[in-house]
Amino acid sequence: MFRVQTKRTHLTAALDLSELIYHSTVRAVLRGSSNAVFALIMNIVLSSVFIVALYITMKLMGWQSGALRGDFVLFLMAGVMSYMTYNKTMKAVFGAEGPTSPMMLHSPMTPAISISAAALSALYQQILTVCVVLFVYHVAFKPVEIYQPVLAFTMLLASWFFGVGTGMVLLSIKPWAPKLAPLLLMIVSRINIFASGKMMLGNTLSFTLLKFFDWNPLFHLIDQMRGALFINYMPRNSSISYALWVSTALVAIGLMGEFFSRRNAPKY
Repeated sequence: MFRVQTKRTHLTAALDLSELIYHSTVRAVLRGSSNAVFALIMNIVLSSVFIVALYITMKLMGWQSGALRGDFVLFLMAGVMSYMTYNKTMKAVFGAEGPTSPMMLHSPMTPAISISAAALSALYQQILTVCVVLFVYHVAFKPVEIYQPVLAFTMLLASWFFGVGTGMVLLSIKPWAPKLAPLLLMIVSRINIFASGKMMLGNTLSFTLLKFFDWNPLFHLIDQMRGALFINYMPRNSSISYALWVSTALVAIGLMGEFFSRRNAPKY
């Protein structure tokens, strides 16, 4: 009933916000499963199964990594991990709690904090998954050699950022079209299974085939990641700046849409 007014500096406010985002991120990680370790193991198993299934499929169909001389499994990992990071982040942001959630009744909590927590929890799980899968493959099967590890990790972060932007746009649509928004989410996720180009190299595509993929920022990020992984591959048909500009534009549109929806969408 009574509240003591204290003067807060910008640093104190930033620290309080960081602490709130941290606790919200932990809650978002645990929300999908009561055991965080079990949730991480399931994520690792899902990624591993995806890689193995793609490997067997490409071998049975006689597909190879094109002109790329390098580890074929690492070639597949670049595509699968980037796609999984994008897809998991998009779904996590889309499922973030909105202004009508009971959690928003607590005064420090805001939709922006909920979205940040959902995005960071997805990033946390995917980074751990990538580290564990690479470690197991390095120890049990074949030594992993990465040409530019910092650039490869940056491309993974860029895939996460693209997932944040896509998820925020779909999240801003959800209050106005609650049945259409999940359908759009499923369509975008399914399209990117093939349109991400994770099974082929950008340099080996003809002009006709390239038109089916170069509109997709995820294709550019995967192709650039392979350029960072392999010393003998220089991507010519992809651009980092294109993917970053599109992702930034999606985040800006999502922020404006979320702000408009929060103020004007019906609360029933």
